[in-house]
Amino acid sequence: MGVNKTFFRGGSAMALALALGHANAAYAQPSAADQDSPAEEAGLGESGNENEIVVTGSRIERAGFDQPTPTTVIGDTELRQGAPVSLQQVLADQPSVRATVSPATTVGNTGAGSAPVDLRGLGIDRTLTLINGRRFVGANNLNFVPLNLVERLEVVTGGASAAWGSGAVAGVVNIILNDDLEGLQLGAETGISSRGDGARYRFDGSFGTHFAGGNGHFMIGAEYLDDKGLSPRARLSRPGLRAPGLTVVDGELVIADDLNSARSTTGLITTGILAGQTFNNDGTLRPYRGPAANGIGGEDASSLFDNLYAASPNKRFSSYARVSYDIGDATIWADAAYAKTKTNYNFFPDFLAPGDFGGGPLVVQADNAFLSQSIRDQLAAAGETSFELSRSYEDVLELVFDAERQSIEGAIGVDGSFGNGWKYSAHFSHGEIDDEQYLRDSRLAANFARATDAVVSGGQVVCRVNADADPTNNDPACRPLNIFGVGNASAEAQDYVTGDQGQRSVQKLDSAGIQIQGDLFSLWAGPVTMAVGAEARWEEITTTRPAETLAGGFGLPVYTSELNGGFNVKEGFAEIVLPLLDVESFKLEFNGAARYSDYSNSGGIWSWKVGGTARLFNDLLLRATRSRDIRSPNISDLFTTQNINIGAVADQDTAGRNHPQYNPNPATVTLFSGGNPDLNPEVSSTLTLGGSYSPSFLRGLSLSVDFFDIKIKGAITTLGPTELTALCAGGLQSACDAIIRNPVTGTLETVFSNSQNIARFETRGFDFEAAYVLPVSQIAGDKQGTLRFRALATHVNKYVFDTLLPGGRQERAGEVGDLNLGVPKWRGTFSATYQDDVFGLDARVRYVGGGVFSYDLVNVIANNDVGSRTYVDIGAQFKVMDKFTFFGNVSNLFDRAPPLVLQGTYHYDIMGRYFSFGAKVNF
Repeated sequence: MGVNKTFFRGGSAMALALALGHANAAYAQPSAADQDSPAEEAGLGESGNENEIVVTGSRIERAGFDQPTPTTVIGDTELRQGAPVSLQQVLADQPSVRATVSPATTVGNTGAGSAPVDLRGLGIDRTLTLINGRRFVGANNLNFVPLNLVERLEVVTGGASAAWGSGAVAGVVNIILNDDLEGLQLGAETGISSRGDGARYRFDGSFGTHFAGGNGHFMIGAEYLDDKGLSPRARLSRPGLRAPGLTVVDGELVIADDLNSARSTTGLITTGILAGQTFNNDGTLRPYRGPAANGIGGEDASSLFDNLYAASPNKRFSSYARVSYDIGDATIWADAAYAKTKTNYNFFPDFLAPGDFGGGPLVVQADNAFLSQSIRDQLAAAGETSFELSRSYEDVLELVFDAERQSIEGAIGVDGSFGNGWKYSAHFSHGEIDDEQYLRDSRLAANFARATDAVVSGGQVVCRVNADADPTNNDPACRPLNIFGVGNASAEAQDYVTGDQGQRSVQKLDSAGIQIQGDLFSLWAGPVTMAVGAEARWEEITTTRPAETLAGGFGLPVYTSELNGGFNVKEGFAEIVLPLLDVESFKLEFNGAARYSDYSNSGGIWSWKVGGTARLFNDLLLRATRSRDIRSPNISDLFTTQNINIGAVADQDTAGRNHPQYNPNPATVTLFSGGNPDLNPEVSSTLTLGGSYSPSFLRGLSLSVDFFDIKIKGAITTLGPTELTALCAGGLQSACDAIIRNPVTGTLETVFSNSQNIARFETRGFDFEAAYVLPVSQIAGDKQGTLRFRALATHVNKYVFDTLLPGGRQERAGEVGDLNLGVPKWRGTFSATYQDDVFGLDARVRYVGGGVFSYDLVNVIANNDVGSRTYVDIGAQFKVMDKFTFFGNVSNLFDRAPPLVLQGTYHYDIMGRYFSFGAKVNF
């Protein structure tokens, strides 16, 4: 990304005009002597000098140049619309971003508490995030950045690896902080849904001051958020979320009360003379009422989703401080950041427990001590010595996800100038993330089996293992567990059958960079500008597990391996701007960039970009870029501990295996899974074509359209052993390299089913943007204030994930069902704002296109179509005594419900109508 001060992409200009109040910052024509400057039109006076506006679209910093790489600026208006709780939510409202990891999609997995960005839906590892143009520790986690210190976001929606390095395949998000903060500001905000849930509370503060006669500046800011999320009960009051299960009935996708039609929270007997009866809490029996039909009835039926949060809760604290000092033409600076996120909530019941969903039957002996005498008599009369029980252990085996992530980082640097307009910068940073996770109250399988087999011995209820006279076959710690009815298990028994499994990882990033930029010489059309520099970074991660986790024995093991490893990379880059033509009404410029990256694990690789802009008649800008971008494998891809399993594999590669002993279904194959230190960087080819139009006859209006086409080869993914044999049969050498066969029979012996450079992504579409900034004085005489209108839209006509398997090419554009891999074909936002010195109004319309629930179901169900959704948000702000600002927002004003979903959705609002209000005070 880089700098562009006066002329920049229509989208960038429009966003900046809306965000910063420069009424004509988007105006593409140079100011004429008889025209007011953009700053003057906005009423900003000299403080609004256009040279203060910097938009980073490349490494080159040059006034009067439009960057060829599309860049969108998200400023003050977007940062407040809808009262977002994080930068991630701000970005998720943009049409080019998919909310792949969010509170609504991290329930039931260990990603809760993180907040990455996923441009184009190509995966969070293919979007690079920066703070003030430099990398930061956090693996794309925007929860670590205080929202109240952000001045704007600059989103490069094209490949930018040549400028910024690995990870910029889908684009770059550059977070620009307000590093010239002055005074003290305190703020508070709260919100709640119209259903009385989803509460959140946010507090923030910032302070900045100059010292040493203005040469020095110090600033500090912090933010605290407590987001209560949406508990499982929230599903009952939201039609789209009340479905704990979906199933196909008579060709229709319908709500099902549970995924296992024979299970209850108190225990359902499924065999013998008592089959079809469920326990009351007092140990008596009654007929089972369930399952539900289309969500109606079935009071006893239990589903895993009855206990699954609709949106995960979390608490977050983030802070940042910076000090800078000017010495001559140089500014020396240092900054520090600390952040912590905390997540603690009921995850879900252990669905692999015996008798639970997926856990197989639990056999209860007829002499179980917790059965009533009446039940024992009935079993004895029928000659039955046992029965099978199906139960959801919501009271005994409710897993609790407890995670804490802490980030600390410090950086030092210098920015300066010398000679005839040459500039330089250098920095070094060190950051660490300490991530500690636990699944508390996890079932200890052997202990659970012993505790549920309770008998009466010596007049006491004991575990059967302790009733045995053999002292070598007992467990003095065992406590009998009553599983009949809810809430009857003793605390001692629960402690015996559960434990805490977890892990702690420490991730470190050291980063250094230096850059110099200036005009080399002048040609007939203007100066040739070049930026050159070098960067290096060192990444590592270490993982440890507590003794209880290492000991194993958990019935639902999660933390089964450790991640330890690291790599370093050294890079050099250069970028050049070459003016080719500058005549009346026509200007043509070329931009090129290249980067060489030398990775300690995979060697050297080039990335590059070529592009150009053509400006016609001052009003019209045309641009084009072609780039080769890369994503190097991350530490998880490389070094996740390999697991070894022995199992059967169906061999799909039968060509030439006609030996009599050849077995297409060998029973004993050694399977390796995990990281792969031999991975290579992914390589992407990106083409963007577009233009922007800012008519001179209607100042303040800007229009833009950009076409994008991204193809990623060698994408890192994990395939199963059967899939690998099929790919090898198709001639893919990398798949054959992952397979070892018996040299005599050709039968499979070993398969390395770990991360491979084996998949492809393709996406193609258009970005549209339009904005109009209108001072009210132009339509209402001496009235003050500004009207701003902005529309953004993205159309995706191709989105393909290809594993290279027969039938493995999946077109997912328009697939919008429950947590699938697709993206809507259309997304868009339109906003209208009014702002003066005292009062402001916001209105926004968000559109998310419909599509199909799943292409895999297109011939299975009749109601595969999912309708589009349109959301309306409104807000207002007003100032009192120039010190106090009060504001309020209503999101999803008309309470538009999402389509039917199981867990959550990337694309649609699940909260419903939401109210938020707050205040800020300035000193």
